[in-house]
Amino acid sequence: MATISSTTISFRLFCLIVSHLVAVFAAEDGVLNCDSLGIIYFVFVIGLLGNGDFETEPSGGFTGDGVGESPNAIPSWKLNGTMELVVSGQKQGGMILIVPEGRHAVRLGNDAQISQEVKLENGEIYSITFSASRTCAQLESLNVSVSSASQTIDLQTLYSVQGWDTYAWAFQADQEDSHVVFTNPGMEDDPTCGPIIDDIAIKKLFVPIKPKGNAVLNGDFEEGPWMFRNASLGVLLPTNLDEETSSLPGWIVESNRAVRYIDSYHFSVPEGKRAIELLSGKEGIISQMVTTTPNKPYTMSFSLGHASDSCKQPLAVMAFAGDQAENIHYTPNANSTFQVANVNFTAKAEKTRVAFYSVYYNTRSDDMSSLCGPVVDDVRVVVSRGVRGLRVSGLRYGFMVLAIMLMV
Repeated sequence: MATISSTTISFRLFCLIVSHLVAVFAAEDGVLNCDSLGIIYFVFVIGLLGNGDFETEPSGGFTGDGVGESPNAIPSWKLNGTMELVVSGQKQGGMILIVPEGRHAVRLGNDAQISQEVKLENGEIYSITFSASRTCAQLESLNVSVSSASQTIDLQTLYSVQGWDTYAWAFQADQEDSHVVFTNPGMEDDPTCGPIIDDIAIKKLFVPIKPKGNAVLNGDFEEGPWMFRNASLGVLLPTNLDEETSSLPGWIVESNRAVRYIDSYHFSVPEGKRAIELLSGKEGIISQMVTTTPNKPYTMSFSLGHASDSCKQPLAVMAFAGDQAENIHYTPNANSTFQVANVNFTAKAEKTRVAFYSVYYNTRSDDMSSLCGPVVDDVRVVVSRGVRGLRVSGLRYGFMVLAIMLMV
C-alpha cells in the first residue's frame, strides 16, 4: 500500500481551507483544482463552471459568425443542435445581440442543448446561477436540468433595462456523476432566434443553523445562490414552491414573478452581506412556514429599506404573520436606508406562515423601466414577553420588598 507523505496531507488540507474560504467569502470565481505531483487530484466544485463564461478560445479560434454543430465546438461543453458563439456588439438584422458579461456568450437555436459533466455529492442541494437574454421572440424560455430535476425559466419579463438578467435555480443531486444541461425548448420560424446564456456557476447550499430564540430559518438571507462580485444586477429567484430545494434555504417564491437576491457590494443592505429586494408587487412573494406554539403571542420583526438603486418611492410591503397582515411603508429617517418594523400575532397552529410582497410596482427613476422595490432583511419571529415580563417583574419586586421587610 502506497503511503501518503506529510506534504501531500498538508496540501490536501490547504485545498480544503482555500475552497472553504472561496465558498464563504466568494472571493474568486472559478473551479478550484489542486494537483499534487499526480498523487492527489482534488476538485471542489464552486463558482464558474469550466468555460462557464465561454471566453476560452475554441481550437479553431473565435470565428466571425460562430455558427457550428460540432459537439465539441465549445471547450468544456457538449453541444447538441445548432447554436452560435456570439460576440459582444454583434448585429442580427437591425438588432444588437446582448452579451451579459465579457466578450462571448452562447445562443441556443431551436431545440438546441448544451451540457457539461460535473461531480456532485449525492443528496446535497446545489444552486446554479446563470445570466440570460432573449433575441427576437418575447416568449423565449430556457430549460435547466441536472439528472432528474429540471425547471423552465421564463425569459419574457425583462427586469433590467440592460436587456439581460441573472437567475438562480436549485436542485437536489441524486447521483455523483451528473450533467448540467441547458435547453432551448422553443421552435421559432426564424432559426437565428433563441436565448443567449452566459456566466454559468454552481454552488453547494448549506442549511443555516436556526438562531436561538428565532423561529425563522435564514432570516438574514446570508445563505443563497452564487453571486459574481462584478455583477451589479443581483440574482433573480424565479417561482419555486419546493422549500427543500430552494436557492434561498428556508424560503420559497410562491408567485409567478421573481424576487431579487442582492449583495452589499452593489446595493444598500440593512444587515450583513445579503438581502431580498421585492419586485413586481403581488407577483413577487417570499414566504416561510415557521414553527410556533398554538395560542402563544409572537412578534415578527424585520428590517425594511431602500436598495439605493434609484428606485422611485413610495416603497411599502405587505407583511403577513399568521392571521395578521399589515401594510408597512418605508419612511426614511435622516440618512438611514432602513427601518425596523414589527407585526404582532397569536399563533393558531404549530406552523405559521410568514410572507412579504411589495405593495407597489416600482421602477428606477434613472431609466424608468428596470424593476425594483423595497428591501427586506433580518426577519425574526420571537415569543412576545411584554405582558408576561411585566407580571414577573412585579412579582420579583414584591418578593424583594417582603424580604427587606423581614430582614428589618
